Amino acid sequence: MGHIRYASDVGAPVEVAFTYADNHRFVPDWMFGVAGFRPAGELDRGRGAVFSADTRVGLWRSTLECEITDYRRNVVIGYSLRGRLSGTLTLRFDPLGYGRSVLTSEAYYATPAGPIARLLARPVESAVRAALRRTEAQLRREIEAFHKTDLVGRIA
Repeated sequence: MGHIRYASDVGAPVEVAFTYADNHRFVPDWMFGVAGFRPAGELDRGRGAVFSADTRVGLWRSTLECEITDYRRNVVIGYSLRGRLSGTLTLRFDPLGYGRSVLTSEAYYATPAGPIARLLARPVESAVRAALRRTEAQLRREIEAFHKTDLVGRIA
C-alpha cells in the first residue's frame, strides 16, 4: 500500500472549509480527474454515503464507486474508492487560529504487484503524488474563494 500526505494552510475557518468539502456538488470542482460526482444511494453526506464518480484522466474514462467511510463533522471526511482504481482519500481539518485552518490530505493506494508491475511503481507513485497535490491545492483555492462569497451561510 502506498501512502502520500500533504498539509497546507487554508484562509478560512474549519467550519467553512468542512462545509465546502462536504458538499458533493462541489467535488468535481476540486478533485483531480473527477468530471461528475453524484449520490448512488439515499444518503448524500456522512458515513455510509455512496457516490458514483465519473473520472477523466487524459484519454482514460471510467466510473468508480466512492463511499464515505470516515466522517466527523468539522474534523474529517474519508473516501474509499472502488473499481479499477482503489484506495482511500482522507481530508482532515484542524483549526490554526482566527479565520484559518489546516487541511491535511492523505492518500493510501494499491501498489502494483508482480515483477513487471514493480517497474511501474515509481511512475504510479509519481502520478498519485501529482494528483493529490493538484487536488489539495485546488481544494484550498476553492475553499478560500467560497469563504469570500455570501454563499457560506446559505449552504448547510
